[in-house]
Parts: sequence; structure tokens; C-alpha cells
Amino acid sequence: MSGSFRKIPIEVAPAKPASEQEVVSLYAAQKKIYPRSVHGRFNNWRIVFVVLTQLVFLGLPWLRWDGRQAVNFDLVERKFYLFGLIIWPQDFIYLAALLIISAFGLFLWTTIAGRLWCGYSCPQTVYTEIMLWIEQWTEGSHSQRSKLDKQGWSVRKLRIKLIKHSLMLTFSLLTGFTLVGYFTPIHDLLAALPRFDYGPWELFWIFFYAACTYLLAGVMREQVCQYMCPYARFQSVMFDADTLVISYDAARGEPRGARKKGSNPQEQGLGSCINCNICVQVCPAGIDIRNGLQHECIGCAACIDACDEVMDKMAYPRGLIRYTTESALEGLYPDSAILSRLWRPRVVLYALLLLVATSAAGISFALRKPFKVDVIRDRASLVQETGDGRLENSYMLNIINTTSQDQVFSVSVSGLPEIAISTPQRLSIKSADSKSMGVRVVVDPQYADRGSHPILFRVQSLGNPALVVEEKSSFIGE
Repeated sequence: MSGSFRKIPIEVAPAKPASEQEVVSLYAAQKKIYPRSVHGRFNNWRIVFVVLTQLVFLGLPWLRWDGRQAVNFDLVERKFYLFGLIIWPQDFIYLAALLIISAFGLFLWTTIAGRLWCGYSCPQTVYTEIMLWIEQWTEGSHSQRSKLDKQGWSVRKLRIKLIKHSLMLTFSLLTGFTLVGYFTPIHDLLAALPRFDYGPWELFWIFFYAACTYLLAGVMREQVCQYMCPYARFQSVMFDADTLVISYDAARGEPRGARKKGSNPQEQGLGSCINCNICVQVCPAGIDIRNGLQHECIGCAACIDACDEVMDKMAYPRGLIRYTTESALEGLYPDSAILSRLWRPRVVLYALLLLVATSAAGISFALRKPFKVDVIRDRASLVQETGDGRLENSYMLNIINTTSQDQVFSVSVSGLPEIAISTPQRLSIKSADSKSMGVRVVVDPQYADRGSHPILFRVQSLGNPALVVEEKSSFIGE
């Protein structure tokens, strides 16, 4: 191929000195948020849930049941006490079932109503709300808190900060003390407080949980929801156009603009939004809901309360910011039809999975044995001959009384003709206790030839004959 190419000059900009080069950070600098206090129906519900969750968490360890702590997770003895229920290590399959049920329940609720869990009941949200109450009580309103942080250090500022952080640390230590009280009887913890006579693990977990409460809820706050919580990242997978979320009605609110109270926005070519930015000021995550749904939004509805209050003052209808769905916001159906869209395929699927998991766990738990029996045959001496010519096998029976009452048990055996326990015994076991008992089983040689023969141990409560457990084993003949 013949021809020639024309050279095109290319100008290359000279490299800037290192001192003039722009550095792009991968992380946004943290800007402290000073949420403005808000009043309204949704704020009242948040207060109710904060109080209820803390009453449950802080109050449960102090309840008594049959002379012991009602809720106690005794890791040393490997027993979990839940009022009249006793959970043993063999029952930990129910813990897995509980986790599965909780996961399906969260998926179902998120598909229906978004992040209501985050906005009202999540421990991070609840503790952050309590820390904000402490901050507002000690430092004042959002503008006063902002001004205080911008001021130079003084005796007044130091005093206010010391009071605030002392209260936050006190509350944090209370949460750590309560957490450990679920594993070590809380009355024992309280009795040891004057002497500070705690074990190393108790001290570690009290201070570790207190530090987490203080740092995550008192210092980091919205940073936890934005960067650390995985739920904020994968929640959108469970959302669809019919999920109930907090939304700004742009069709009604735009264009924004200030106006006099009582004026007609349509005559001025404006929407209902007066661009007061109060919805941003009250947001604990510092986002602007008018920019659309964002993963930082925890669904607390503080912006709804704030906007409704402004709409009331302007004599406009409420609902510029409200709980609604994407489809309703686009006008595909009215807000009154949101409930009719509840039973859609995704919701039905999650509901069925939740129902199956709950039913299976409930039925299995209801049919679980009232006490547990383990039979271990003595393999050191498989078979022996007694003085009267009968064959004998030795076994070790371990009986666990999982009920909340003391029990007396009788042991019998069946499976071969004339099989019996050489020295019948009764075994008394206290509530939530276990005992082992050696048992010798004898049978006539004519009914037990060489090989293994299936037999059945029957353990029965004498106080309640309906409580019976049968355990399979084998008898070795010769």
C-alpha cells in the first residue's frame, strides 16, 4: 500500500509540580451533624419504641422465676434459662431456627415497609437517640450545640462537655453491666460492685460493650449506618416499586421557593415546598430527602414530622413528604390502594418461607422430649456370664432433666424375651440437672445368640407417668 502519512503535532501539557497537584480522597471528611429537635406523631412513636426496647433490655435480667433469674444464659453450666424454659446445648438447633426466622421476618418486613426496623428499633438508632437526648439536655438546641463547638475552650465549655460525656459514659457502662447480667446473675454482679470483685471476662465484656455503645452511638452515630452497617447496602435488593418508603412528592413540591404565609403558590408559579430546609436539619443522617431515596436514610420519619408542621403553619395539606410507594408517587394508583398491593409475589414468597420455618420450629419444639437420655454401652467388656448362667451387658445411662421440676425416674428395658435390669434402680434428678447411672442388663442365653440384638431402654418419670423417653441400643450375645 503506497502513500504517505501526515504528521499531526500533539501538544502535551507540562506536568504540574507535586505541590500544585490535586489530591482526590477516597473518603469523605466527617462533618458533624446537629439534628434539630422535632415533634409529631412519628417522633412520639420513636420515643415509645426507645422506652419499650430499653425497658425490655434493662429490665429482663432483674425478673425472678422459681427462685432464680428468669432470663440467664449460663455458659459455664451450658444452660439457657428463659423463664420456665431450659435450653441445653442439644437444643441449639432452635437457635439456628430462630436466626432463620428472624432473617425471613426482616426480609418480609423490608419488602413491605422498608427500613422501619432501622428507624425505630435498631440498637444503633435507639442508643443514638438516647445520646442525642443527653446532648440536647446538656448543650441545648441544634444551633446552640453548633455554636458551642465553634467556640474556643473555656471553663463553661469544659464543664458542659464533661457533664455530657460523663452522662454518656454512665449510660454506656449501664448497658455493658446489663449485657453481662444476662450471662452472670445480675444480683451477683450488683453485690460485687462495691468491692469491684469481677472476673477478667466480666470486666472485659462490661467495658467492651460500654465502649461500643459510647463510640458507635455517642461519637460515630450516622457513620455507622452509612459505612459499617451492611443492611444499608443490600436493602435495595428487597425493595420494589410497591415498597412503602419515605418519599418527597416532587410533582406537588416543585418548583421550590419562599413565599408569604397564606399566599397562593399557584399564582406565583411555585409548588408546596417553601425551601425551608427543616427536613434536612432534623435528619439524623444529614441527607436531603428531596433528592430521592438514599441508602443513608434509616426511615425514622423525622422529615415527615418536620414537613407536616411547616405545612400546617402554611395552611397547606400535609403529605408533601410521606410514607408512600414509588408506584403511588408516579400516579399508577392512589395512596388509598397501597394496602391492596400488599400481597404481591415477593411478599407472598417471603411470608410462605417465614410460615414454613416458624411452623417447623414450633412443631419440633412442642414435640421435643421433656428429658434427654443418652445410652452408652460398655465396649471394654461386651458380654459377660453371670453366676446363674445368664448373659450380661453393661451400659452407662446419662439422663438430663430439662424440665423446671425435680424428677424421679425409673428405668426398664425391652426387646428380648425375659430381658431385665439386674438391679432395678430409681434415679432422682433436680431441675435442670443431669446424672449418670451404670446399668447391667441380663438375658437368658437361649434368647440372645451370637451377634447384636436391638433393645429399647424406657425411662419414665414417676411423678408424671406421661413423661416417657425411649432410647434404642443393642445387646451383644454369644
